[in-house]
Amino acid sequence: MASPEPAAATDGAAVQHVDGAAAHKLVQDGAVLVDVRNPDEYATKHIDGAINVPIDQVASHDFGGKDKSVVLYCAQGHRSAKAADVLKTSGYTHVYLLGAMSAWGP
Repeated sequence: MASPEPAAATDGAAVQHVDGAAAHKLVQDGAVLVDVRNPDEYATKHIDGAINVPIDQVASHDFGGKDKSVVLYCAQGHRSAKAADVLKTSGYTHVYLLGAMSAWGP
């Protein structure tokens, strides 16, 4: 399993980039797996166990407290990166970026 790599965030804290193995472990340990695509995309295909919180609703969604671990993904990684920045700016302390749904693996 690759170790998470920090990425810049607007508030000085780091968003952690994770690979599929690390994301699986985080979710197994209680992290919330979040698909930030629109409901139609989610309905077509999503990772089992993921909740759908479209990117435009991320800022107002309660993920279980700002210290809850949250793993974000989307189709290619762009929207989930934006969502990660929104959560970090909002004070979430454990934000993990899987990026593209395909990174989850089989």
